[in-house]
Amino acid sequence: MSDDLPAMVLDEARDKMAKAVGHTRADFAGVRTGRASPGLVEKLIVEYYGVEVPLQQLANVSVPEARQLVINPYDKGSMAAIEKAIRNSDLGLNPSNDGVSIRLNFPPLTAERRKELVKVVRGMAEDGRVAIRNLRRAARHELDALAKDGDISEDEEARAEKELDRITHAREGEIDQTLLHKEQELLEE
Repeated sequence: MSDDLPAMVLDEARDKMAKAVGHTRADFAGVRTGRASPGLVEKLIVEYYGVEVPLQQLANVSVPEARQLVINPYDKGSMAAIEKAIRNSDLGLNPSNDGVSIRLNFPPLTAERRKELVKVVRGMAEDGRVAIRNLRRAARHELDALAKDGDISEDEEARAEKELDRITHAREGEIDQTLLHKEQELLEE
């Protein structure tokens, strides 16, 4: 019997849950608030010479003002493709091209749109929580299998499951805190 086996299962679950929280935070960054943020467009997929590429690999994105993004493509030949990707996205923005860079101006959000975006981020948060719970379930199955095979005792399994629940609640708490912050950001005028 070894303490290493439950520790390995817990470490793997901890790492995967941290990645699920990171993924949820990245999803939140893609939701538009009243302010301009490079995270809104960096992951936008641009079809560049027949290949789908994230915008961040084709251009530098900067924020000169609170409600404006400037996209400076590394290759001027990609400007039309970047503009098309922005127009086809669900951002609802109209890019302006001056031949050197692309500017995106963010109009203030209406109260109705803010409420819709809050619902969207709540859904994203729930998806993150579900992912964490699925990881907990998978780790529990691994611990059960170890106990059935006689690799760990029932006491070790119980201790590991208690630790797994603690990790799960901590990660869900991180998502809840991030959601709270994002909701405040969306609702402030």
